Amino acid sequence: MTFSVRYAGRDGDGHCLRLSGELDLSTAPELAAAIDRLADAGESRILLDLTDLTFCDSTGMAVFVRGDNRAAAAGGWLRLTGATGRVERVLRVTGLADVLHYQPDTVDPASHAAS
Repeated sequence: MTFSVRYAGRDGDGHCLRLSGELDLSTAPELAAAIDRLADAGESRILLDLTDLTFCDSTGMAVFVRGDNRAAAAGGWLRLTGATGRVERVLRVTGLADVLHYQPDTVDPASHAAS
């Protein structure tokens, strides 16, 4: 299975990246680069839509945390939405669902901002 990350545009108060396929050691750098491009452009509110992501290993999880840390340092956030199956289970088991304010539905990124 391949991996892709696609810029899905501005959605409310943040920018949305749609992930599909398998996020692992060999594909995680592609996601990291996409997050870095947004951050380098001054964007600090990022929503990752995981609806079509079928697999995510610890390398992918590390990219999520790194992206969140970078966004938070700039006064923003990185949020996850739309995960299903194994990906959602991994987020919940690792505690990242809480840390990254995971929302199962894909809604306006502004609603994902931490209070």
